[in-house]
Amino acid sequence: MAGNKVLLDTNIISALFKGDVSVANHIDKSEVYLSSIIVGELCYGAEYSTKIEENIANIKQLISTYNVLSVDEETSFIYGKIKADLRKKGTPIPENDIWIASSAIQHKLKLSTRDKHFQEIKGLKILAW
Repeated sequence: MAGNKVLLDTNIISALFKGDVSVANHIDKSEVYLSSIIVGELCYGAEYSTKIEENIANIKQLISTYNVLSVDEETSFIYGKIKADLRKKGTPIPENDIWIASSAIQHKLKLSTRDKHFQEIKGLKILAW
């Protein structure tokens, strides 16, 4: 675990669940965190899928393996600043992604994602796996 401290975005976890070896190799070299927001997105996807029980089991395994970060007051203040900055720049991004970025910044974690819109957030360190 001498590698990066990383918060995984939903699309990275989806790639992991689909067997993406590159993502698995990066995760093996990292100290991994999840956001409660991401867990919610995963649960939504599982409930909307045709393999609900299998997907829920995968999510439960994931949250038993890695630390899950909850949203608190500090996260909320960071969220407010990020959202206001994005609005002033005219570059809105999805609400959940603002919360995810807020958690990464709060806990001084790099965010592993494949979504380019996270680049609009000042102070967020991104890993493109």
